[in-house]
Amino acid sequence: MLAGPGLFGGLFELKGFKRPVLVSSVDGVGTKIKIAEALDKYDTVGIDIVNHCINDIFTCGATPLFFLDYIAMGKLVPERVATIVKGLSAACQEAGCALIGGETAEMPGIYAADDYDLAGFIIGAVEKENIIDGRSISTGDIILGLPSSGLHTNGYSLVRKVFGDTSSALNKYYPELDSTIGEVLLVPHRSYYKVLKPFLSSIKGMAHITGGGLPGNVPRILPDGLAAIFDGKSWSIPPIFNLIREKGNISTQEMYRVFNMGIGMVLICAPDKAEQIIKQLPEAMVIGKVSKKTGNSSVVIK
Repeated sequence: MLAGPGLFGGLFELKGFKRPVLVSSVDGVGTKIKIAEALDKYDTVGIDIVNHCINDIFTCGATPLFFLDYIAMGKLVPERVATIVKGLSAACQEAGCALIGGETAEMPGIYAADDYDLAGFIIGAVEKENIIDGRSISTGDIILGLPSSGLHTNGYSLVRKVFGDTSSALNKYYPELDSTIGEVLLVPHRSYYKVLKPFLSSIKGMAHITGGGLPGNVPRILPDGLAAIFDGKSWSIPPIFNLIREKGNISTQEMYRVFNMGIGMVLICAPDKAEQIIKQLPEAMVIGKVSKKTGNSSVVIK
């Protein structure tokens, strides 16, 4: 940053790039906020939004440069804002990204007194020749998956219908989780930036598995005529997802459409590069392969 707080615009000096292409993204935390509200816990939602946005631009190979936040509340509670911003700051520091500015709005005509919303905006950069866009993906390429830390920031409207969003409901202990449901649901969205940055030159395409799950996100990086064939037994689905499916009587197809099902980031690379990545990053798992498209669907989960 070139200046401290107080100006009407945030200033940032771009250094270290020869032919930079700016990459941007904007998102919100969604109804995960209702879980945080019910549990009176506000230090994780800032981490959620920063890491979500970082993952989005990182799929293009971009380095996060700076982040801005927007917090809207029915009644401004300075301590609550400070706790949210603490999470934002911690996540930005972890990624080496500047928290360059933000806006806080008190809007009692829009929100109830205890309600609030949080949105984030990120700018990153990548050298033009290093952009990752999936164009080189071809038949026979290997699909790797990295584990999620839980639901991340998607599927919470459905989860709230299944478990409820009151303090008593969220503080219920579930033996299969060895935890309360609220604690598991508030685990922050994971960032993949640091662990995957060393492997960017080996990756042909990346998909951040958010709303829409594998079927809704992986096709965004596949060239026409290709499909992703997943082996659904190649990774262990975390207990939280099985609990949601059983308690909510939700079909397997719907579960994969709404949730990440334990896979937070998908990488596609040549077979030899996949072997190298797995050797250096043991948590990376082979979960599928790229094949010619034979039906209407670009994603098949067997």
